[in-house]
Amino acid sequence: MKRSSTGLALLTGAALLLTGCSDSGGSSGDTGGSSGGLTVSGAYIPQPVSADMAAGFLTISNSGSSQDELTSVTSDDGEVTMHETTGGAMEHVSRLPVPAHGQLVFKSGANHLMFDKLKQTPKQGQTVTVELHFAKADPVVVKMPVKSATYVPKTGH
Repeated sequence: MKRSSTGLALLTGAALLLTGCSDSGGSSGDTGGSSGGLTVSGAYIPQPVSADMAAGFLTISNSGSSQDELTSVTSDDGEVTMHETTGGAMEHVSRLPVPAHGQLVFKSGANHLMFDKLKQTPKQGQTVTVELHFAKADPVVVKMPVKSATYVPKTGH
């Protein structure tokens, strides 16, 4: 089983590496919703290299005067977990702060969403719908467009 976990980690790392952020590429667009001073922008999923796993990226902005927390992400398309990457190691987290007058950014090599046990492989041009759940604000529904595996957002990440 350890061999399988190592292979999965390498595959995930390769997918994240392919989706590194820079200033070239297309615009990520506004693909999110809002709730209680929280807005979501720049959401996308690089077309996955695995049939049942994918990574997701977005930015949550908080214009409010108090911090909130992202407590979970759900999708009808599969299981979604939140991860931090520190020093090259990916770690599952159950909560992430959304600072007052600040942002929570999900980008390659840092915070990101992991989609697991996908019901179907997302293809470029499709969208995957997720619901973001917060400690204080109402849930926010976000449509995440599937971009090419090498897509790099122009701004926001």
